[in-house]
Amino acid sequence: MEWYLLALSSALLSAFAAIMQKKVLGKISALNFTVIVSIFIALFSTILIGKVDLSAAASYSVLVLFGKSIINATAFLCIMIALKNLEISRTLPILAASPMTVALLAFLFLGESLSLTEVLGMMLIVAGTYILELKKSENISAPFRVFIDSKYHRIILIALGLMTISSVIDKLLLTSFKLPPVTFLVLQNYFFLIIFLLYRILTGLKNNNEKLFNGVSKNILLIIIFIAIATIGYRWTQIEATKLGPVGLVIAVKRLSVLFAVVIGAKLFKEENYLKKVIATIFIVGGALLIYE
Repeated sequence: MEWYLLALSSALLSAFAAIMQKKVLGKISALNFTVIVSIFIALFSTILIGKVDLSAAASYSVLVLFGKSIINATAFLCIMIALKNLEISRTLPILAASPMTVALLAFLFLGESLSLTEVLGMMLIVAGTYILELKKSENISAPFRVFIDSKYHRIILIALGLMTISSVIDKLLLTSFKLPPVTFLVLQNYFFLIIFLLYRILTGLKNNNEKLFNGVSKNILLIIIFIAIATIGYRWTQIEATKLGPVGLVIAVKRLSVLFAVVIGAKLFKEENYLKKVIATIFIVGGALLIYE
């Protein structure tokens, strides 16, 4: 299969997973969802166990992967908390701004230069975020204050920061440490399960009455299984696409998942100001694509 078809499949599966996550999070807590879905993801990952090459994974690289998985798992939990409490069109587009934070960190701490297209991309991301958060009858400074006043927007920023750190370590593991992609994927999925179970146990000490499967009907469980399959699917197809095509272009196509999720999800959940949010998302995703160009 051509790399662009694999990358597009990854984007569509990722969008499907995000929309279904929003649906499920209306019924159960964010932490319980992350634990349950990670159980199924780890279970389905056994299909790939034959492709895992542990001999190529040095002990220190596995240790770094575990540390990175803690960062990534925490970011995912933050995203689920935000997605549960905010509209899908106000959560996912902001997370698509991660290329801007990566480029800024590289500029500030690694001394890398910013190209004209990267600066233009950042301007589009800022403009898109501003449009996304601007509401009628509010003054022009309101969109900037939302990240201070709103707890869930602050959680999105935390997730964005953690994702940025995680992305840098991902690159280190796959290029410098030469950890095979499939080994990386499978081990990370198992690490996620361990980490989320530990989070659940620690939280359970404070909430003794809350059961893991509270509010999980058969229909919800079935949707979670589909989410787990879609999650493995979009991660796997992205890895395969990266093997066959230019990495930058693969990531660019994968970024379209945010646009797909907003266009479909915002309509499905009957969110207000639909057109404005789609336009804002196009700005943000377009900016991210320019930075990756």
